Amino acid sequence: MTLTKDTLVELIRDKVGYPAPEAKEILEIILEEIKLKLEEGQEVKISGFGKWSVKEKRARPGRNPHTGERIEISARRVVTFNPSDKLRNAVNKNASERGQG
Repeated sequence: MTLTKDTLVELIRDKVGYPAPEAKEILEIILEEIKLKLEEGQEVKISGFGKWSVKEKRARPGRNPHTGERIEISARRVVTFNPSDKLRNAVNKNASERGQG
């Protein structure tokens, strides 16, 4: 199952007791702030969860996988996420409990 914005709004509503419109507004404010900081090239760090950062990728040669034609892959910015040790440990603990690790 995928965690969606609607699901997060429901969780905020249920756990904190805010009406759905207010819960949605709170979530939208948080997501917008994260997006704005990343657009500015700043890191976003949430203690105990992880860190998002923007990396610059240089232009480089590549190949079209369908035709084999050489192409130039343009320079771009990409968002990366590094989980905190706490999150990584929790994910690995849960995977090992299910016999996946």
